[in-house]
Amino acid sequence: MSKKGTTNLNLKKVIDDLKKSKTPLWKRVAKDLSKARRQRISVNLSKINRNSKEGDTIVVPGKVLGDGELKHKVTIAAYWFSSKAEDKIKEAGSKAIKISELFRNNPKGKGVKLLG
Repeated sequence: MSKKGTTNLNLKKVIDDLKKSKTPLWKRVAKDLSKARRQRISVNLSKINRNSKEGDTIVVPGKVLGDGELKHKVTIAAYWFSSKAEDKIKEAGSKAIKISELFRNNPKGKGVKLLG
């Protein structure tokens, strides 16, 4: 059986842009986003809360789910956010952004933590 890859054109463009980067962080994010949907990463807010501190920038190469609480301000970049997660992130005073936006603002990936 041949590998087909994603049919989502927006996701395909993000993956292609990340692969062109020479930074190991963005190449790893592209690899994780290229996986089959059932193998992609899902991270709950409780895990982000445990593994980050005030002011961190976190990238999740998959989906952020709304289970748990976020008790400090962080910037979270992911390809997908559940609606509950977006609400809780805003309540905590944190920012939820797309991976492509973080990549444009920080192409070298300095100070970014990969979580997944």
